[in-house]
Amino acid sequence: MGFVSILSFTHQLVKERVQPGDPAVDATAGNGVDTLFLAKLVGENGTVHAVDIQEQALRNTAARLDAALPAAHRTVLHHRSHAELADIVPADQWGQVAAVMFNLGYLPGDDHATVTLTESTLTALAAAAEAIRPGGIITIVLYTGHPGGREEADAVEAWAAALPQNRYQVLQYRFFNQKNSPPYLLAIEKRL
Repeated sequence: MGFVSILSFTHQLVKERVQPGDPAVDATAGNGVDTLFLAKLVGENGTVHAVDIQEQALRNTAARLDAALPAAHRTVLHHRSHAELADIVPADQWGQVAAVMFNLGYLPGDDHATVTLTESTLTALAAAAEAIRPGGIITIVLYTGHPGGREEADAVEAWAAALPQNRYQVLQYRFFNQKNSPPYLLAIEKRL
């Protein structure tokens, strides 16, 4: 038996905090894996906001949802930057979001030239930290093997390290002895 993978551990942490009826956000929808995961957790009475700047990512996400969920699910696809998170989450859900999930880097299986950028990511994370409820979670899977990835990860780590300890706790989960810049996780839980 080995350690739990980064993505499996991420899902474990989110599953412990998201209940049916909750609002949740997939801030980097990609191929829709996390969007579908969140949609199953929140059920027909919850809402998932799936955000991506790439049309192809939203098409992939929509296809995955359509194949796996009943028509009644309430997943809203937003063709926008995650930096606009403060405008995407409705006012009545602000401060009530159970989870915001990020996978930084590029769309797997697509053009690697379009990547998340430090400035927009930090803006999105600041909004996510305010959007989640006490006990809510932000998960950030960081990929560093592409140009700009290490710099973005360093900035995200610095941002997370500066969060006030009395309001947030931050966990890092990573494998140290793997080659080729393996992804790792930062998880942030809101205390107050």
